[in-house]
Amino acid sequence: MKKSKFVITGGNSLRGEVRVGGAKNSVLKLMAASLLTPEECVIRNVPRITDVEIMVEVLRHLGAEVEWDGEALRIRSGDFSSREAPYQLVRRMRASIVVLGPLVARWGEASVAIPGGCNIGSRKIDMHLKGLAELGAEISSEHGYVRARAPRLKGAQIILDFPSVGATENLIMAAVGAEGRTVIENAAREPEIQDLVAFLRSMGAEIEGAGTAVIEVTGPSRLSGVEHEAIGDRIEAGTLAVAAAVTAGEVVVSGIDPAHLGLPLEKLRETGVEVEERQDGMMVRGDGGYEPVNLATLPYPGFPTDLQPQMMVLLSLASGTSVITENVFESRFMFVDELNRMGCDIDIEGHHAIVRGVGALSGAEVCAPDLRAGAALVLAGLTAEGETHLLDVHHVDRGYQRLEQKLSALGADIARAGVDDEFNGGPE
Repeated sequence: MKKSKFVITGGNSLRGEVRVGGAKNSVLKLMAASLLTPEECVIRNVPRITDVEIMVEVLRHLGAEVEWDGEALRIRSGDFSSREAPYQLVRRMRASIVVLGPLVARWGEASVAIPGGCNIGSRKIDMHLKGLAELGAEISSEHGYVRARAPRLKGAQIILDFPSVGATENLIMAAVGAEGRTVIENAAREPEIQDLVAFLRSMGAEIEGAGTAVIEVTGPSRLSGVEHEAIGDRIEAGTLAVAAAVTAGEVVVSGIDPAHLGLPLEKLRETGVEVEERQDGMMVRGDGGYEPVNLATLPYPGFPTDLQPQMMVLLSLASGTSVITENVFESRFMFVDELNRMGCDIDIEGHHAIVRGVGALSGAEVCAPDLRAGAALVLAGLTAEGETHLLDVHHVDRGYQRLEQKLSALGADIARAGVDDEFNGGPE
């Protein structure tokens, strides 16, 4: 088996136009929502990334027919051969947990493997389960699986402890099949939630309040098949915008509503990056000489945690000290040691990162510990002096389709290369 790495020679300014793909964090949930109807659903603007391929495997395991049609997926969930999402798939992608809500709503029962590293009491899944229980599902855990049973779900008032995106999505999909009115308070407001609700409403669901902290669902609804185009990926767009900035380039990023990147674009402007918003994207121009800024990650419309690592690279090139506060994921700073290997000067104090601008980075051999950290290390390689070898790029492939090809088309010196089988470049 051959692993891949990126070989990056820094120093080239990115120039040109690039179009982002469909939003990973939307498409995965649209795929899960297709389980709510036996009729065919067509989802367009679907990125060919690892996480989507894993969700295709999950749906097929459940008995759905899934076919690629260009950049579209055709999904028909006429009948299910299984109501269980197995561990060998869920462990590869935590988002698989979102099939729980639609399965219970349609079939009255579901079984999903507990994601690796998680337990029932952890914040990552307890809100999903607590909400389903409030809708009338009987929740149990045995042999590493969460099981939910409910002959009939009933509407309820649910208050989330935290505006969790996954829990909000799971509970919306479950509530569509529940009798009566469900009110979800402290709901997540992300654009991907709004995209899911648009998809469900096109199918025939009665849902109000998407994009606000209170979402109301009236059920049960008879849902029909639908054709839907997923929104553009705001995290990919933000990554490419920062890539333009760190290379002192000029890039037009299209395929995205710039309103979905309100605060990140404002923070880019604060550093001195020029950003011109357009109807279908934005133009980003950087010329170096960036100013330090402070930022804190928060649920939408706050600064997204998924763009925090990329901004850390830009702030490492600034002319002073910045403070990044991570309020969403406690382990999001795992990659800082890798950036420091490339010449960054970053200290971690609790959930704060003290980023001292160093002006220039140097190429090194580094490992991608996760998806967004991997993207940040790619950006660091683009601006670093000399050659960077980024290992474990399978993490990057989870969320970016042909990232190296898109960057190459903009003038980057980046290529994918094989890694010998005996190399052990970090955890899978």
